[in-house]
Amino acid sequence: MESLVVPCQQIQIKIDYPISRKKKRYTNLTDAEPIVLMSVLSSLHAGYFRISLSLCSQALLWKTMVHLHSDLPSMASYLLWYLALATQVSLCLLYAFKCIFFFDLVKEEFSHYIGVNYLYAPSISCLLLLQSSPLLEPHSVLYQTLFWLFAAPVLTLDTKLYGQWFTTEKRFLSIMANPASQVSVIANLVAARGAAEMGWRECALCLFSLGMVHYLVIFVTLYQRLPGGNNFPTTLRPVFFLFFAAPATGSLAWNYISGTFDTVAKMLFFLSLFIFVSLVCRPTLLKKSIKRFNVAWWAYSFPITFLALDSVQYAQEVKNHVASALMFIFCSISVLIFLGVMLLTAANSKRLLRRDPVLWSATAPNDR
Repeated sequence: MESLVVPCQQIQIKIDYPISRKKKRYTNLTDAEPIVLMSVLSSLHAGYFRISLSLCSQALLWKTMVHLHSDLPSMASYLLWYLALATQVSLCLLYAFKCIFFFDLVKEEFSHYIGVNYLYAPSISCLLLLQSSPLLEPHSVLYQTLFWLFAAPVLTLDTKLYGQWFTTEKRFLSIMANPASQVSVIANLVAARGAAEMGWRECALCLFSLGMVHYLVIFVTLYQRLPGGNNFPTTLRPVFFLFFAAPATGSLAWNYISGTFDTVAKMLFFLSLFIFVSLVCRPTLLKKSIKRFNVAWWAYSFPITFLALDSVQYAQEVKNHVASALMFIFCSISVLIFLGVMLLTAANSKRLLRRDPVLWSATAPNDR
């Protein structure tokens, strides 16, 4: 029986990899720039105006101190104001581009129970920048025109925000109230100070009353620890410093309205001082929020600066050693915190423009 011999054939399999496993890298800078810009715009939100808010309030503090103490370098005040101006213009331009290319995200921010409050921040920064300006006089036509240009958005947002608290079924203050709600109060009080500085006393009283009445309503609502306050994220706890920023700003506004640091201004100053001490005595409240750098850390800076401005006015009125010591302490704390947060921001610049999960997680507390 013959055996069958099957010839062996070698089969070669060649595998090509048409798709490279390596990620494509942009060798041309012009190809990468639009993607980087869009990423920045999509991550940007109104909370970043805390940075310019801190710079502008610090410029106002230095302007006040240089005016009262001629031995301080005036050049520092000018440099700080120009830095604040450059920062504010840059943030405004970026946010304007965001309104053009990412209008849906702006609408989400407007509907967010925390994010909507920081839509006041650009106007507050502009008003503080105007009041700290070394180039414009309060009675000039340009100054008054710019004041109305910056104050108009505040009144528009007041009508929207305050009106919905007692007219909209799903947005009652007891549900929507959170510490960031006090930003709207600060906006009205800063505008009141600006109006009083120009001599528009009736306008200043109107804005002051609007701000203080809503401050009392918000303060009492938050004091009762209603369900809305329990939805405030841990990473935003530096915003608790707004509790003393509002009465401190009210004290500054009333000082300019009345023309003197009288009893009402002192009462508001003492209230802000008490709330500040209460917060400082509870470091565990802020312990979790300082584990990782966040743009919310800038909320430490400008409330302290408002309190420092109050202490300066109080020391000018009372003129004793205790008042002078308070002025020195709070001005020093304000400058040190400002410099510290600025250095931390520079060291964590890569983390600064990451998309904020808090702001885009929900539109209201009851949606969670």
